[in-house]
Amino acid sequence: MRIWLIIIAGGLVTYGSRVSFIAFGDKISLPKSIEKALAYVAPAAFAGISVPLVLGGDGLTNIVADIPEIAAALTAIGAVWWKRSIPLSIISAMSVLLVLEWLL
Repeated sequence: MRIWLIIIAGGLVTYGSRVSFIAFGDKISLPKSIEKALAYVAPAAFAGISVPLVLGGDGLTNIVADIPEIAAALTAIGAVWWKRSIPLSIISAMSVLLVLEWLL
């Protein structure tokens, strides 16, 4: 019985913290320094997720095996930088990845 109370309480706290941003988000203004810092949250989270996936999650122990992923990531970065197009970056990176996987 106690474990169920803990699970329900945890769910209520989680739900309450998430709904509070929706309910009170327009009524509360954050300081400019926090708003400026929050602009970097999404890129940092994306980098934290994507870099280990690109490098294989094994550090740099086998860099030769990671060449297709690294080349695809650099292609995607270049496509976004050059044309500012997410679909172009996905198509070009997947093309590079598939060709290099096939060749190597």
